[in-house]
Amino acid sequence: MSTVATRIGKFVWHEQVSDDPGQAQSFYTQLFGWGTEVFKPGEMDYTMISSGDSTHGGFSKAMEGAPPPHWLSHVAVENVDETIEKAKSAGGKVAAGPFDMEDVGRMAILVDPQGGYISAYQSHGDGSGAAGLFVWDELGTTDADGAQRFYESVFGWATKDMGEDFGGYRIFQSGEEQVAGLMKNPDASIPAMWTPYVGVEDTDATCKKATELGAEVIVEPMDVPTVGRFAILKDPQGAVFGIIKGEPAS
Repeated sequence: MSTVATRIGKFVWHEQVSDDPGQAQSFYTQLFGWGTEVFKPGEMDYTMISSGDSTHGGFSKAMEGAPPPHWLSHVAVENVDETIEKAKSAGGKVAAGPFDMEDVGRMAILVDPQGGYISAYQSHGDGSGAAGLFVWDELGTTDADGAQRFYESVFGWATKDMGEDFGGYRIFQSGEEQVAGLMKNPDASIPAMWTPYVGVEDTDATCKKATELGAEVIVEPMDVPTVGRFAILKDPQGAVFGIIKGEPAS
């Protein structure tokens, strides 16, 4: 089975989208020690996040009409155009695309019925992002039931409710693999949004360093039993991301 086939339905790329990718690059490389590679220098000049001989995401310049600075998570699909039709049928919209990136793939940015942005990405080859740097994706939404129906329809995910012990938190699964979390926002005024999580060695120390670099801590470091210690931050441009030190596998 090809790498592409095994990645269908999973998150394969994450990019911070803003008016100033250089500022984002400076913040995140200082915070996490990431390396960078430039894709098609002099032509696209797209800066990719590199770590451990693999690329994991990038820093892109916002297109006209894009929402304020944010992280955009990309899910691998077999066929972008078919995914668009599924999204429309399920009450979603197309925010941008579909468009082809030469030698890379075809993608479209979708908006779910609650207003959360996500990208559907169809790879033209085997190199569609490596696992390990971004360890989780989580949707906070205004309507968890509605969001569950949408994503099950669009990406073929199954959903597992973790129950009252975890506050009604739900897990999206692609096959047997857990791919993302789903939760209803505690306050209805908080917009629906996907948040990527970066794995760290020390959640508290990373928060301290982030604030020194100009970030704001939205959710202070907190322990989740059997999961790990996490925090949620807003980078200097306003894009929201999470960090987590996972519990050792038993």
